[in-house]
Amino acid sequence: MESSLSAADLVVRRFAHKDLPRIRQALIDVHADAHADAMDDEFNQRFPWFVDHWGGHPEFACVIAFDGEEPVAFAYGAPANPNREWWREHLEPAPEKDRTFSFSELAVRTKWRKRGVAHALSRALLEDRPEDLAVLLVDVTHPRVQALYESWGFRKVGERRPFPDSPVYAVMLAELPLPR
Repeated sequence: MESSLSAADLVVRRFAHKDLPRIRQALIDVHADAHADAMDDEFNQRFPWFVDHWGGHPEFACVIAFDGEEPVAFAYGAPANPNREWWREHLEPAPEKDRTFSFSELAVRTKWRKRGVAHALSRALLEDRPEDLAVLLVDVTHPRVQALYESWGFRKVGERRPFPDSPVYAVMLAELPLPR
């Protein structure tokens, strides 16, 4: 029966900065499941730091999909600091509208993949955002993930390695609201 479940069968709940103590472990657990095959990588092992970093932003926004009470996926981010949109270095000229939402993380438990959950959560996170643009990073060794974001309205504008031990990422930018 489980194999017939889809994103429509899940309940999506919204969370903010004040909720981080309550949802922190759920984010860490979903991430560990989603990246189980790569958790020996030191960069992935630092994920709790990223949760605290992003969750510490006063305008942190997070959506979590639940199957009953079990968290199965999440997406989160926060508005970029005005006049510090690091993605601008990849565009000449940069867009006039520049209020940017930094879509930091998306993770789906392995058994929930390929059911539309990532798309549903991305839309839930980005709908009704007041920013003009959304930016995210995709590991360049995952071209199918990049193609998925492109199908949702993002486009690659450059490449970036934000930390010395991180992968090289495709910098992807989309105008908000995302096209339907």
